[in-house]
Amino acid sequence: MTSRGKFISLEGGEGAGKSTLLAGLQRHLVSRGVSLVQTREPGGTALGEAVRAIVLNPQHRDMCAEAELLLMFASRAQLVRECIEPALAAGQWVLCDRFTDASYAYQGGGRGVPAERIVTLERWATEGLVPDLTLLLDLPVATGRARAAGRGEADRIEVEEDAFFERVRSTYRARAAAEPKRFRLIDASLTPEQVLAAATAATEHLFGAVA
Repeated sequence: MTSRGKFISLEGGEGAGKSTLLAGLQRHLVSRGVSLVQTREPGGTALGEAVRAIVLNPQHRDMCAEAELLLMFASRAQLVRECIEPALAAGQWVLCDRFTDASYAYQGGGRGVPAERIVTLERWATEGLVPDLTLLLDLPVATGRARAAGRGEADRIEVEEDAFFERVRSTYRARAAAEPKRFRLIDASLTPEQVLAAATAATEHLFGAVA
């Protein structure tokens, strides 16, 4: 019988360095012999990528918080059923750029959607799927936004005010404090090499779990 794979999510605010860490962590896991599927949210499927284009389009500034939340969970529901669950069931590991914690942070903390609504959607859309490990890249908002400023035209989320991102960061940190066994809080102001070292160290217990 094939052992179930492990599910790792990466979270963090704008400019935290998730893309850089994803690339390094992917190389590390593959070097350890892991059969790995890498994906992202919103996105990861044809439907999800279409949703991503809508959610991030600056022309949709009038999108209400409820519509944004439902679109995110529509993308997530498809990703879980089409990509994540089949991979985990086949014994593959999944590395995902954001997952449900992002909805609590962005639509909950940032937009003010009540957490109980997100809980209800999480139970339904993901069937309660929770990552085995969540790596949270934590960085002061001003530092992250300065980093992100040079990446080209801002998307619909990136144009929000600092206060929005302060709420996002606060919510992320609160979730990490509430679930210390799942979360690993990483100081994203460190060098990329130091961040990767912290992340790879945090994955070691997952190998022990399948040994």
